[in-house]
Amino acid sequence: MVDAFAVRSVMSPHAALIDGYSFEITGKDTAGLQDVSKLLAPATSVSIAFIPNENHDARVAAAAMVKQLGFHPVPHISARRLGSAAELDRLLALFVSVAKVDRLFIVAGDPDVPVGPYEDALSIIRSGLLSKYGIRKVGIAGYPEGHPKISDGVLFDVLQEKHAVLTTAGLECDITTQFSFDAEPVIEWIERLRKAGINAPIRIGVPGPASVKTLLRFASNCGVGASTKVMAKYGLSIRKLLNTAGPDALVAEFIRKLDPSKHGPVRLHFYPFGGVGKTAEWIRDFQSNQILK
Repeated sequence: MVDAFAVRSVMSPHAALIDGYSFEITGKDTAGLQDVSKLLAPATSVSIAFIPNENHDARVAAAAMVKQLGFHPVPHISARRLGSAAELDRLLALFVSVAKVDRLFIVAGDPDVPVGPYEDALSIIRSGLLSKYGIRKVGIAGYPEGHPKISDGVLFDVLQEKHAVLTTAGLECDITTQFSFDAEPVIEWIERLRKAGINAPIRIGVPGPASVKTLLRFASNCGVGASTKVMAKYGLSIRKLLNTAGPDALVAEFIRKLDPSKHGPVRLHFYPFGGVGKTAEWIRDFQSNQILK
């Protein structure tokens, strides 16, 4: 299978950024994904979030459904929510045997105190279990606008360490960012990574079309900047909370300002806050409109 980052189309200026996009769902979104699967490009990487109120069987079933639809399942693993090494071992075994998973996205997770032996993503990466089950690619998180509980310095140091450990282990690494409404801090962050020698592919988090109220709620929960200036630039208005806002202007700005020779391999990662269907339709329409330009 050809890796999306290894191919650059010359059809139009948008192609290098939006072709090879990835998509994020939760287990309960699989029915919606089935309904719109024809709208998504074959072999699209589909991340499956680790939701606290789902069990491992549901996570594995979601990954299997994604695989059955012709996409690459990328299950998330929340380190601090795993109770033991045996639990991680069993989960990996199921992902590989049932859903043919060969890539994962690993995060520390929300709990302040781990329920088992895994304090953070690095502790899983260093466990040796990924290689045991043939995992060849690991996604890690990036926070261009910071994290509400972690300093910028610590975030950057840990990102560098994870990238180094994965590279040394012979595992492919890519970085998926928290979503943003503003291109400038994201581009500045990418430039900082490249100057530090972190050359891993980056997937920029982009919110799919959703109501203004929904977008602002997710922004508040995730510590994403939503100043009056940024809101206006993105097309958000607190006076029109029920209106739907899409990422058209944001994606267009990324297309204008990102330079592969300077910023390296960069693609988009969609968070379908307003529903899987709306985001899939937006991607289709945006790609069609760009090709016609």
